[in-house]
Amino acid sequence: MDNNQKIILFEQTPIPRAIAKLAIPTVLSSLVMVFYNLADTYFVGMLNDPVQNAAVTLSYPVLLAFNAVNNLFGVGGSSMMSRALGRKDYETVKKSSAFAFYCALFCGLVFSLLCTVFKSPLLTLLGADDVTWKATGNYMFWTVTCGAAPAIVNVVMAYLVRSEGSSLHASIGTMSGCILNMILDPVFILPQGLNMGAAGAGFATFLSNCFACAYFFALLWFRRRNTFVSVNPKKFTFEKAIVAGVCMVGVPASIQNLLNVTGSTILNNFTSVYGADAVAAMGISYKLYMIPFQIALGFSQGIMPLVSYNYASRNFRRMKDTILFAIRLMLPAMLVVMTGYYAGAGTLIRLFMENVQVIAYGTRFLRGFCLAMPFIYLDFLAVGVFQALGFGKNALIFAIMRKIILEIPALVILNTLFPLYGLPYAQPCAEFVLAIAAVIMLRRIFRRCSDMEQSRENG
Repeated sequence: MDNNQKIILFEQTPIPRAIAKLAIPTVLSSLVMVFYNLADTYFVGMLNDPVQNAAVTLSYPVLLAFNAVNNLFGVGGSSMMSRALGRKDYETVKKSSAFAFYCALFCGLVFSLLCTVFKSPLLTLLGADDVTWKATGNYMFWTVTCGAAPAIVNVVMAYLVRSEGSSLHASIGTMSGCILNMILDPVFILPQGLNMGAAGAGFATFLSNCFACAYFFALLWFRRRNTFVSVNPKKFTFEKAIVAGVCMVGVPASIQNLLNVTGSTILNNFTSVYGADAVAAMGISYKLYMIPFQIALGFSQGIMPLVSYNYASRNFRRMKDTILFAIRLMLPAMLVVMTGYYAGAGTLIRLFMENVQVIAYGTRFLRGFCLAMPFIYLDFLAVGVFQALGFGKNALIFAIMRKIILEIPALVILNTLFPLYGLPYAQPCAEFVLAIAAVIMLRRIFRRCSDMEQSRENG
């Protein structure tokens, strides 16, 4: 996509078509990422060993923590780049992308080092016991010790490429690694292959992330004359405007993810008291819930460049119409998915493990989680708009509300009132309150933009 095509996409293309071009590839890549996570669970589940499945579940908060870095430099960098594109400030776009890339790479290496040095206390914190310790450690060797840097760089580069409207290429890069992972999983995990168990799932993930990184490096090389995304070390800078612009949005997004990790860790620790079957069931049900979760997240992320660009260029009408179109499209879809999940919960769990106790646990867990689906889209959309507009403070307030004020206390209270089975209902409770707050905040943003537009017309 050359520079004129990018301007046409952001400024002139009808909103439904522009959203389709930006959001559909993002949603598809998000879905493929979920499916490759489910592939780990599915093929490990074929071993019919809850301990191996529990290892993947217990490691999940650490992999989720990668997103703290992804959000800091991916969300922060892409928001900065899209707003700079709207102002036609192309040098800032290049500097922002170089800053985000090299900081993400450095943080990935540091993440790997720290998790390796503090492996034992980390496994204890995650809820691993004598039964699950070895399998969890083996899985984390490949996904964290070896794989943190490529996993983080892969996602951050997808954000940077997407920021200038190249959603298709960003999604191809992400999906190529995910598809390779799904192909390699049975080879490394199952007895018919290398019989590595959970460690094999980690090894497949490591190789697939390295492949995705290679795709993005090749893409930037071949498109070096038609892209503003730069990984040139000469463009790396600690200029105050660049650092502040990226961190203003990225830090709240990163804190939001760290709070997600905290919530996930608390959930796993509460669940682990009830044994490996309960942990495996919680992991399966949560990953199934992540399918619509990632659709909602991917769609909100997909429209971010369009919202950012038009806000920066002061085309408030187009910005508002983009957000309203997204709500009208996605909210009914999430209601339909929620209904299907609730009705078919048992069948979905059974696809992953033929274990009567796991199926019984998982059915009840999934029915609790799925009630959050309609509300979570409104919440993600509101946070996406805050990030797109550079309102990092608002995004941080939502993150604190979601986890510290609402979800984590709800986990404690519901687990006390309804031991184990109350845990999956904490998220719907939190998201319902946040959805109300999201509608209020979006209305305020629309009103503020209308006032700015009216002032410009009058003066």
